[in-house]
Amino acid sequence: MESYSVLMSVYYKEKAEYFQESVLSMLRQTAAADDFVIVCDGPLTKELDAVIEEFQNQYQNLFQVIRLKEQSGLGNALRQGICFCKNELIARMDSDDMSVPDRCRMQLKSFQEKEIDLCGGNITEFTTDISDAGAKRQVPETDEEIRRFAGRRNPFNHPTIMFRKSSVLKAGNYKDCLGFEDYYLWARMLGCGAKGYNIQETLVYMRTGEGMYKRRGGFLYAVKGIKARWKIYQTGVSKFSDFLISAGGQVVISMIPVRLRSCFYGRFLRKH
Repeated sequence: MESYSVLMSVYYKEKAEYFQESVLSMLRQTAAADDFVIVCDGPLTKELDAVIEEFQNQYQNLFQVIRLKEQSGLGNALRQGICFCKNELIARMDSDDMSVPDRCRMQLKSFQEKEIDLCGGNITEFTTDISDAGAKRQVPETDEEIRRFAGRRNPFNHPTIMFRKSSVLKAGNYKDCLGFEDYYLWARMLGCGAKGYNIQETLVYMRTGEGMYKRRGGFLYAVKGIKARWKIYQTGVSKFSDFLISAGGQVVISMIPVRLRSCFYGRFLRKH
């Protein structure tokens, strides 16, 4: 199978224990990576630095650690990190989630069998342990379904994605679009002719909790959402009616109480 790189960003607020588990889930893939890029988005805690040092000592010549002087956000960290990746295929990974062991093997197989530029899959959410995993975010499978879905909602689960480096760079790489950097990138890639596919299986267990739904609320988040959806509309992947509906929904969901927001996601935007 083709070689691939892993791309991960980490910042000081992450828990060292979760970060370690996340890295290990990628190191234990049945199809192993030969390049692992970690972008430190600003100075880290001693605990996080200790985890990185331990992995560097144990897996010599595998890790590239890129240290940014100041925290600049996920989009910028990934924009810089992708340029250090040695391989054409890159597997994204978040610093507090856990990939299933066969995730990358399934994705590499999809790239072998299909003419695609992006390959993702479903996520299953959990709070403390994957044994208590609950809701699942299922995404559309085929390129045609992905394009229809992209008009109003993000058609990929970012932590599950594997993409072609050349296709990402052709679309302009990650750009500033606070909180929606991934969705904006997919829209531009699809607009450039990139083809997508989503494996209809859980590829990543995503750590959630009330904190996640709290971050997705408030007036400022609603404003960010409207601005992001306008940018996405301008890529041509959605109609103006899609923008109005998605932006309106964004405002409503952002302004309701956290508990109601959590219930809404669980009931209408997730499967059980």
